[in-house]
Amino acid sequence: MKQHLLSIALVIAILVTAHAQDVRPPGAIITHVPAATKTYIGSPSIAILPNGDYVASHDLFGPNSSEFVQAVTRVYRSKNKGKTWKQVSEIRGAFWSSLFTHKDTLYLLGPDRHHGTVLIRRSVNGGKTWTQPTTKENGLLLAGQYHCAPMPVVVHNGRLWRAMETAHGPILEWGKRYGAMVMSAPVDANLLNAGSWTVSNSLLYDSSYLNGRFTGWLEGNAVPAPDGGMVDMLRVDDKTSLDEKAAIVKISADGKKASFDPATGFISFPGGSKKFVIRFDQQSGRYWTLANAIPDTFRQQYPKRNPAGFRNTLVLMSSKDLQQWQEHAVILQHPDVLRHGFQYVDWLFEGEDMIVACRTAFDEKDGQAHNNHDANYLTFHRISNFREKANR
Repeated sequence: MKQHLLSIALVIAILVTAHAQDVRPPGAIITHVPAATKTYIGSPSIAILPNGDYVASHDLFGPNSSEFVQAVTRVYRSKNKGKTWKQVSEIRGAFWSSLFTHKDTLYLLGPDRHHGTVLIRRSVNGGKTWTQPTTKENGLLLAGQYHCAPMPVVVHNGRLWRAMETAHGPILEWGKRYGAMVMSAPVDANLLNAGSWTVSNSLLYDSSYLNGRFTGWLEGNAVPAPDGGMVDMLRVDDKTSLDEKAAIVKISADGKKASFDPATGFISFPGGSKKFVIRFDQQSGRYWTLANAIPDTFRQQYPKRNPAGFRNTLVLMSSKDLQQWQEHAVILQHPDVLRHGFQYVDWLFEGEDMIVACRTAFDEKDGQAHNNHDANYLTFHRISNFREKANR
């Protein structure tokens, strides 16, 4: 399989080199913010409206953004299956937020700023206008310091589930400040009412994990487990090893208790040091993800690089049990590690396909992205007949 993936990677690299004069990134461009603005594209999210239109969103981060005060999120809509996009709204006070539909209604859930208060908004016109949270009765869910990414909002056992992290420490360093938790609400509840939501305990940083190499977990996925329960599957930060890992935290059926066994809870997971989204597919009976795995050619080129710094390769992977993950195909790749990234993707199943919103760091007409992390594009991609790749 590694040789197969490497062959695909080489083909893509050749194509990229042959078309070096074309600075457009792969996929359909949803929007572009020039790197020179020092305002970068973050937190892609995507949803499908009841009429079949797509809605995508992103926030803005970086030194010239307002991410630490009142963050900005922009919302876009496509009426032709992702071929072209139009901005339909701009929201002030939304960061790291997830779009999702529930009962034919569009919602946006996440903090109001970097390490902010958790808010939920509702739109009844496809993202053009949104409710404005001001109280616990109309969308202000959790006051304090919270962290996340645009992670899935999942329906399971009569409840909606959404992973989140506390960000109030007690150690106020990136990674070490985050505590894994999950929030949930009954499917028939008023989602704008804070009283509808149950919040689990928070599992804080533990310096003893991974023989002292653990430096944090974050950006958790709420995932229905093979045994019918619920887990929070998180990105794991370990800067010392290119053999990446994820962590699986167990959540009680009522959503109140999170628990973790460090002896069994860490699993091998290519791309696990970067954000990934996991969803279960009933048709194939498999869990699927798109992750920034690190092919051997880049491991050899940068043997001592922080694994979180490899974002130039996006790989389709799946699992039967959440424990053992199989790499199927390279979906996106650029031969340059330093200034190119296909990252933080959010995606959905649509029939035989996956539709993908990607935070993309790529060349511009007048230059390059600031680095592989600080993206200057939001792009849309379709992975046709993705289930067939599991049978190759």
